[in-house]
Amino acid sequence: MADTKGADAVDKAISQGLDLDGSPIPTNKLELYNKVMGFEAGRQRSGVTNTMRSRIVRIGAKHLAQAELNQMLLDAEFPTLKDKEIAFYYGGK
Repeated sequence: MADTKGADAVDKAISQGLDLDGSPIPTNKLELYNKVMGFEAGRQRSGVTNTMRSRIVRIGAKHLAQAELNQMLLDAEFPTLKDKEIAFYYGGK
């Protein structure tokens, strides 16, 4: 069985066309994934810190309470959570 921890494990499995349990990923799903990721690969970037913040918010919201994530952003001198992020990530909790 493959290593199933971290984003790298998922990326490696996708590149091999195999799910983490070793089963093949259906071709139609791989094709759609690769097509959409191609759009993202060609998108102009506005800066690394913007992308870092977006990733911190997206992943952090899965693991941290809203107030804790907001304080961590503030402590690192990133903009705090926006109303739309709070509604999206914490609205149903």
